[in-house]
Amino acid sequence: MIANNDRHYSRLSAVKQVSAVFALGCALAACGKKEDAAPAAPEQAAPNAAAPAASANNAVSAKVSALSVEQLREAARKAYAENRLYAPVEDNAVEYYLALREKAPADAVASSALTDLLPMTVIATEQSIGREDFSEAQRLSALIERADPQHPALARLKASIGAAQQAVTKRAEQEKLTAEEQARKQAELEKQRLAQQQQQQQQAAQQLATQQAAERQAATQRAAEQRAAEQRAAERAAAPAAAPERPAPAPAAPSAPAAAPSELRAVSTPAPRYPPDALRAGTSGEVQVEFTVGTDGSVTAARVVRANPPRVFDREAVNAVRKWRFQPVAAPVTTRRTIGFNPGG
Repeated sequence: MIANNDRHYSRLSAVKQVSAVFALGCALAACGKKEDAAPAAPEQAAPNAAAPAASANNAVSAKVSALSVEQLREAARKAYAENRLYAPVEDNAVEYYLALREKAPADAVASSALTDLLPMTVIATEQSIGREDFSEAQRLSALIERADPQHPALARLKASIGAAQQAVTKRAEQEKLTAEEQARKQAELEKQRLAQQQQQQQQAAQQLATQQAAERQAATQRAAEQRAAEQRAAERAAAPAAAPERPAPAPAAPSAPAAAPSELRAVSTPAPRYPPDALRAGTSGEVQVEFTVGTDGSVTAARVVRANPPRVFDREAVNAVRKWRFQPVAAPVTTRRTIGFNPGG
């Protein structure tokens, strides 16, 4: 099995890969900005530079906060799946998970998701500053502060926003642009921001999905190997001692086939599917299942005897046992097996 720190290391590796993708996008955006962006007129640029800063208190809108715990959980899951990680406003995974964490502090899924999403939100904030989109930068930094007031990048981001706003104001006082040129710049800025956010959120979601799929596959493979080893050890322990040599009996007349053995010998025991919510939350546990094997070796009945934690892995454990196959037996045999679930394998 893999220890918790190894699983944490895998998550950090995934975040670093995503951060590298975002950093490349930021560099490309900065190059495009130098070639295409025009300086803003003082009467048009000043409002953007002096826009009231968003705060952590109003980072999550009242519309999102009004949703119930179940509505927030479903909306967050949908936004995450559709790559709406931190935008648009009032309909993104970060806001939903923040509201969910505040209403259900013990929800491990919300805390885990925010841990994965914050590095991307930090990079998106830096890119907004680079585009001189200060209202968006303030909104994103407010989300970061709401999620983690002690985040190491928070002070730097706020300082960068203030310095960039001052630079824009100073440049606006020195340059003159027509209203038509300023409107064109604003339209191009919005188009660039939307396109960049869509592309980067999709890339980030793909990186996370790939990492999570690899972790699930590795965990399933390790669990299958462990169960196979345990099964082989059990079969060796149950094998009867070698009988003393005896003279070979005289050939007997053909008779009816011997009855199938009564002890259970596994032929196929597929591993259970790991529930996605439990895997994301890092939840582990075990389920004891009682089942009956028919004379043909198939499982004819299965039920949960004991589960810890209850109702988390019950369904997947029973579904897996019903697919198990054993060598034929002389009469139906009822037995119990304990199935373990560990996100680290």
